Amino acid sequence: MTTPRDRFLTVMGRKPVIEALHDQTLTFDKILLSGKARGPEIDTITGMAASRKVTVEKVSEMKVTAVARSSRHHQGVVADVVAPAMQHLSDFCEQRRRGKDWACSVIVLDHVHNPANVGMILRSATAAGIDGVVVPHKGTAEIGPVAIKASAGVAFRASILRTEDTTEALAILEQHRFEIFGLDGGGEPLFETALPERAAYILGNESSGLTENARSACDRVVSIPLANGVESLNAAVAASLLAYEVQRNA
Repeated sequence: MTTPRDRFLTVMGRKPVIEALHDQTLTFDKILLSGKARGPEIDTITGMAASRKVTVEKVSEMKVTAVARSSRHHQGVVADVVAPAMQHLSDFCEQRRRGKDWACSVIVLDHVHNPANVGMILRSATAAGIDGVVVPHKGTAEIGPVAIKASAGVAFRASILRTEDTTEALAILEQHRFEIFGLDGGGEPLFETALPERAAYILGNESSGLTENARSACDRVVSIPLANGVESLNAAVAASLLAYEVQRNA
């Protein structure tokens, strides 16, 4: 079930929050300011928030750090921005149970640790028309400032599907009759594989690939052919190729 943390993306840092406030298409839930925060940028944030009727709460530095989950990058300010297409994976699956909505494809991130890769994957998958990207809360990089910047802002509007971890994601997908594909070396060639109309594609860690748990859940494993001694592709590049091949097969 979708909870508040599945509805908002947290933007931290003075310049990122100002940039978000400049985007009139974004809706804010609230902005939290540390009582210690001072300076021209803080004045800009409070002024812009007032003009847009965004709630600003003065809280302790400890509270800002807890919300940001970081003591290094928040600079005394965090903002919860509404992500209208973000929801829990179980709710998404309930909406895709029958009829014309049965056919759908999602990409599952399995311990993708680089936030820039997460952002670029969201951008590519959204551009290709993939129905959703599963980004677990645990084990995968947070969708924070680095990921949002790498997505060029697409993260705010992308169909992001949340779960606690990859194990929960795979259980939900299996329950809702998705065919599970893993993208990893040694699998059948992706570009020669007939892809089903309802499938989940697991993308593993940048260095070690699929976790043992994810691989064991796969119905099939596919790979992107590589030549000239190249051993692997960047995770975001691999996701882009996968996303467009999925849509080519649709």
